[in-house]
Amino acid sequence: MSTNTNKIRVLIVDDSALIRQMLTAILDSDPDIEVVATAPDPYIAREKIKSLNPDVLTLDVEMPRMDGITFLRNLMRLRPMPVLMVSSLTEQGADVTLEAMELGAIDFVTKPRIDVQHAMQAYAEEIVAKVKMAAKARPRAYSDDGSRSAVKPRLSADAVIGRSRHRPQFRTTDSLIAIGASTGGTEAIKEVLQALPADTPGVVITQHIPAAFSAPFAKRMDGISAMSVCEAEDGQQIVRGHVYIAPGDRHLLVERDGARFVCRLNEGPPVNRHRPSVDVLFRSVADQIGINAVGVLLTGMGNDGAHGMQEMKQAGAHTIAQDEASSVVWGMPGEAVKLGCVDRVLPLNRIAAAVLGAEEKRSPAVNG
Repeated sequence: MSTNTNKIRVLIVDDSALIRQMLTAILDSDPDIEVVATAPDPYIAREKIKSLNPDVLTLDVEMPRMDGITFLRNLMRLRPMPVLMVSSLTEQGADVTLEAMELGAIDFVTKPRIDVQHAMQAYAEEIVAKVKMAAKARPRAYSDDGSRSAVKPRLSADAVIGRSRHRPQFRTTDSLIAIGASTGGTEAIKEVLQALPADTPGVVITQHIPAAFSAPFAKRMDGISAMSVCEAEDGQQIVRGHVYIAPGDRHLLVERDGARFVCRLNEGPPVNRHRPSVDVLFRSVADQIGINAVGVLLTGMGNDGAHGMQEMKQAGAHTIAQDEASSVVWGMPGEAVKLGCVDRVLPLNRIAAAVLGAEEKRSPAVNG
């Protein structure tokens, strides 16, 4: 076994011997990662964490003797470390995984239910990328064959929506808040929504999330927010006091329909390898709402949303990015900052107030 201290040292915790074997093969195939051990349950994992001090833990949700959530709760209280949950794509799996994110897990990878060996190989690139991301993240303490799948082309928003030449140039009484997020975003979105009052202008959200997870996530947010939160539907009118979250397998766009704004869902190709894509949402907001919008880019890996935020800024929208210190991963907001298209860079706990402040500033202009 390699002793290269520069490698990311991973402990795999899963009751399935096949999953342990597959994850080990996938991660050990990368020169920057070393699986230092595996464990079939949390009790064995606890001893190996003490003796091996791994950099990243992959943790199964359902295990014998102690479930993954109980173990994670104890771990994040006593020894916070980067944890990736391994979850099934079921409604129950979604609920448990979202709870794990609340407890401090960095992200999750999906466990296939059928044809496990081939399906896991298809996720190999994503799994490796998420382990590398987790190793750099800031954990929060708790108080169709067997070959590797081809890399998806990195398309821009042009693949889904063209650029408009007729963006709104004048302030109106109709406004909208657009939020984008990825890794760490479920908890970041929760904190922002909890701080927004019931009469906040309509909010549209794109969070990178699997299709099975978006409806449970919306339901979870509805339970903590003064606003009404739902998974967006095609043609649904966007109204004050409501939040619309993109389904996990379709792009969310905003479209003007007479005097109203409505949600539009699009099954176009992935943009920046994501569907839904933040760039697609932000471009539609820039085109349809322009100066009457506020754009917010929260924690996330990669650069999805940065160019869309640049287009929103060019259209006159007020733009806000989460700062590096409060982000789990400062990828997406950091890229927007590099493009010079962010009006304010703020810690997460100040973003809701900044959104409301931007709305207050625009009101006098509307009312003369």
